[in-house]
Amino acid sequence: MDYFLFATLLLAAVASITITLSRSVGLGSILGLLIAGIIIGPYTPGPFLTSEVAKVRQFTEFGVVLLLFIIGLDMHPKKLWSMKKEVFGLGTLQVLVTGLVIGFYLTFFMERPAVAYLLGFTFSLSSTALVMQLLQEKGEVASTHGKASFAVLLLQDLAIVPLLAVVPLLSDDGHLPSHFPIYQQILITIGMLGFLYIFGRYLAPLAFEKAAKQNNRDAFLFLSILCVVLSAVITNEIGLSMALGAFITGVLLSSSKYSFQIQASIEPFRGLLMSIFFVAVGMSIDFKALMVDPEIFTLNIVIIAVLKIVILFCLALLFKIAVRPALKMSLLLSQSGEFGFVLLGAAKSANVVTDLEFTFGVGLISISMLITPLLYNFALKLSSKLSRSSPISFIKPSIDTTKVVIAGFADTGKIIASMLKKCGIEYIAFDTNPTIVKDAKKLGEPVFYGDISDEKMLQAIKIEQAQVVIIAISSSAKALRAITHIKSYYPNIVILAKSMDIKTMDKMILQGANLVVSESTESSLRIGSEALLLSGMEQSDVDTILELFRKNDYALLREMNRD
Repeated sequence: MDYFLFATLLLAAVASITITLSRSVGLGSILGLLIAGIIIGPYTPGPFLTSEVAKVRQFTEFGVVLLLFIIGLDMHPKKLWSMKKEVFGLGTLQVLVTGLVIGFYLTFFMERPAVAYLLGFTFSLSSTALVMQLLQEKGEVASTHGKASFAVLLLQDLAIVPLLAVVPLLSDDGHLPSHFPIYQQILITIGMLGFLYIFGRYLAPLAFEKAAKQNNRDAFLFLSILCVVLSAVITNEIGLSMALGAFITGVLLSSSKYSFQIQASIEPFRGLLMSIFFVAVGMSIDFKALMVDPEIFTLNIVIIAVLKIVILFCLALLFKIAVRPALKMSLLLSQSGEFGFVLLGAAKSANVVTDLEFTFGVGLISISMLITPLLYNFALKLSSKLSRSSPISFIKPSIDTTKVVIAGFADTGKIIASMLKKCGIEYIAFDTNPTIVKDAKKLGEPVFYGDISDEKMLQAIKIEQAQVVIIAISSSAKALRAITHIKSYYPNIVILAKSMDIKTMDKMILQGANLVVSESTESSLRIGSEALLLSGMEQSDVDTILELFRKNDYALLREMNRD
């Protein structure tokens, strides 16, 4: 059998089983992916995927870049600025205090204190990929502990820069390599970040508008990928993390009317790469090497995790985060993360760490990621018990529970939106015509570019939070596809739709639409009723005729058409 086919078959078979088992016991899909990696990894008896684990992990780390880009699309600049206290206060203290404490602990096991502190700061960094995926699975990205965790992770992305810069200083050469004087490096950094801002704020939206006007989906897709890759390359070239560059570009595009469709375009690639990344982490665990001294290794994992949890919990309380969110955040960020692989790889290349220390570091990071879903599940259950046992009652703020999504903002959608607005009911609308979207935006209406019939688009706009979806799309094929997707994955959502004729109306009802109005039929009945009134008929008689024609979903009209 061809190697690629065999590897794909092995990965799909093992991952599908482990994910199913993991989710069935309430532990989510990530633990299943990590276990799948252990099973098909080169350090476990039996068939394995590949021995080049580091290369697979390095490639799939681009999934983290895509994840940060998508998070940036949801993060408006004003919203990001409101988190400055958590990012630069809580995040900075977490990295400094945790790094110093863990580094001091490691000095008891390592000959060189400087290397011990480097590893201490390495282990202080948590996994953006794992944490954000867990939060998304649980729907808690916008929660108190979710926002605080993200703020800490964002600062950790910045911290990787000075940590990588320190690595060459600890090598035998003991100098920081540089091709340019420091002032030139600063100017290059400012220039490239300036270009990134201009690209994300002005050039990219113009390109997306051009692709949208041409209804060119392929161009739109590759423009979305270009935004991520270009931002990653720019920040990587100036020494910042690729994920941070993608996040910045995502934030710049967050106010664009194309943000939802961009997210829908990127989402499939993000999901695939992130899944394989977690498999690669599982494949990295060499139990044989770690079991040379199992007591010391286990002790180190436990102590480092406990130190991180205690420090994070205390800092969270210091920043006036309530006990339950602080508990969830501290357990959620207890692991070491993917940037640790980068730091360890750089340290190994510079001969700063030995092969044994490298294996220990990779193993500790991988195992800590493996147990995080279990710890977070425990945190959620413990938090729930604390909530039930608490004598304090919390008054839930009143919110507008009416959530309406309008698909299509031409005449029908616009009229419905006006009615909702007049009654004070909030809505969000989508249309694939960039001119319609642009005109609506000028009037301050919440209208965005996007194809509601795209399954990934439904995920991007979090359609599950809607109560009512109004399908006012002119294309019958797209309308039917949208109804099918929504009812397949979100059966509790009420769908109200318009159709061009009775035949399409029947198809929509068959696919699960709760109410469908035939546009051509109703307009015909309206014109006909006016004609009858002008012919001298009484209003009551006209109403009786209209009721007769509308009865049983236009049964009389169907019978007449058959004849």
